[in-house]
Amino acid sequence: MDRLSVLTKWSVSLVVVFAATLSANVLAQSNPSSAQSANQKTTKPASGQKATPAAKAPVQPEQEADLIVAVVNKDVITQRELDKRVTQAKAEMRLQKVTPPPDSVIQQQILDRMIIERLELQEAARQNITVTDEMVKMALDSIANRNKMKMDQLRKQVESSGVTWKDYLEIIRREILMDRLRQRVVDSTILITDAEVDAFLKEQKARQSGGIAALGRPSAQPAQEQAAPSAQAASGPEILGLAQILVRVPEGASKDQVDELRKRAQSILARIKKGESFPDVAAAMSDGAESNRGGDMGARPLDGWPELFTKAVAGLGQGQVSNIIQSGNGFHILLVTGRAGGAQPARQAQRPQQAQAPQPPQGGPVIAEPKGPMMVNQTKVRHILIKTSTVMSDESARQRLDVIRQRILNGESFQDMARRFSNDSSAPQGGELGWINPGETVPPFEKAMNALQVGEVSQPVQSPFGWHLIQVEERRSQDMAEQFQRNQVRQILFERRSRDAFDNWLQSLRSSSYIDNRLEKRQRQAQ
Repeated sequence: MDRLSVLTKWSVSLVVVFAATLSANVLAQSNPSSAQSANQKTTKPASGQKATPAAKAPVQPEQEADLIVAVVNKDVITQRELDKRVTQAKAEMRLQKVTPPPDSVIQQQILDRMIIERLELQEAARQNITVTDEMVKMALDSIANRNKMKMDQLRKQVESSGVTWKDYLEIIRREILMDRLRQRVVDSTILITDAEVDAFLKEQKARQSGGIAALGRPSAQPAQEQAAPSAQAASGPEILGLAQILVRVPEGASKDQVDELRKRAQSILARIKKGESFPDVAAAMSDGAESNRGGDMGARPLDGWPELFTKAVAGLGQGQVSNIIQSGNGFHILLVTGRAGGAQPARQAQRPQQAQAPQPPQGGPVIAEPKGPMMVNQTKVRHILIKTSTVMSDESARQRLDVIRQRILNGESFQDMARRFSNDSSAPQGGELGWINPGETVPPFEKAMNALQVGEVSQPVQSPFGWHLIQVEERRSQDMAEQFQRNQVRQILFERRSRDAFDNWLQSLRSSSYIDNRLEKRQRQAQ
């Protein structure tokens, strides 16, 4: 875990949660119950009762299937839980003016997400990751401040959108938990280089010149009516926006099953070629997690997409659709939602596209150019981090730091203690984090740091990362205009890469877990 490991990533991501309160992928879920206990209810007689006659035994699996739609390791997902989430997802899709797909399709899409959520919750519990009420309060304060609202205004805004305040708090709690899980499993592996920051700033100049103003927004005009990209944009790194329709192929599928799913993908492509809206078809037919957004996957630098995708759309312009491509996940159909920078593919004559449902801009954030000096009060700081885990509780971590702090006060070196005991990647440097700007660390860390005198050692401080001892070495006022801009870019790139790495980790977690998708089996039997 490097210096970025104490940045305020989770508070930023929760602002997005507020902006998309009804989004299906962050909706609250009911508490899971034990698969074992659920099975006992349906397969074992109560104490003192006779066993069910053998002639009635075949009825039990049907009764159980009516109650349980999926088993995820030792947890179950019930039909009632799924029905609640489907209702919420349909409401969100109607707000986005996307036609909801048939119930059988949307049920399977939402269930796939619920399975992933359940795996995340299980792993968080295994790693002893918890979320306190204070963390939730800090997140709510951050959301309210960023939206320039008081807390009662935030609550009214949330409830007016159709989500209860109780459900919203559960959404926030879960987002914090998942972000802490992500920090634990992938963030420490990510390094953003200066060259990547330079490339981002160069791409931004291309964006501001007009080359990628429309990137990420499906066009309502024929591609041949679009203005050609400017020469300035062509000189920057190529940025590509994509949407997809995924026909998922289950692991271990037979050849006949794969052939059937390929035919399904071919029929979907035929519908698009006949003029149907890509977002509507994606919402109705795609098995991808982004189906509720009309398949929109956003915009990234060219090297941020799988090579399979970039080859498939190499000759396509904005608004054009690829042929079917096959990956380990299944069959994909890609829509180019925008291009900018680099060498553009030659424009090809094509049929006019239908106007598509409005989508939020996906072109990426714009980092403001420095305008004059920006004087910032910086703090040079060291810390010792003790992470919590299945074998290190919060109380044990705090007690360990109490002992370490007393040794420092008795004359031992903070640097030596950090090298010996800290769980952070800064340990070999004696816990050195360098010069910290306001807002770069999570609120509990920053509050404790700001309260210290130079040379003073804090009491144990809890943050989403564990427990810290903090020592302030120096303070200064520095012109940070250019560095501030670069730090903002570094954080954006870190977030992007972290999400991708976390997705890959989740796929690995899923492949190593026991998952019984009973809804999928029932739907196959009903066909």
